Amino acid sequence: MAVYSQAMSEDNAEQMGRLRRNVMLAIQEDITPRQRECMVLYYQKGLNMRQIAELTGVDKSTVSRNIKRGESRLRRCLRYGAGQLLKPDV
Repeated sequence: MAVYSQAMSEDNAEQMGRLRRNVMLAIQEDITPRQRECMVLYYQKGLNMRQIAELTGVDKSTVSRNIKRGESRLRRCLRYGAGQLLKPDV
């Protein structure tokens, strides 16, 4: 059973690696620079929306809207492009 679990996790790790690379590509290519900036500050840097608004010089509601629209675009990309995302690298 342990051998099977290890074999399955290795297969999954390869797919997850491809998925991570392709999600990063989608973030670079499928969302706007402002959406990317807000999402990076929010998710990677851990800033709250008020802090991001002060840093970028926009209203807090604009920050929230940029994050939500960026998330929505990425969700659509993953939903409709998941088959492509999981194809082996050529």
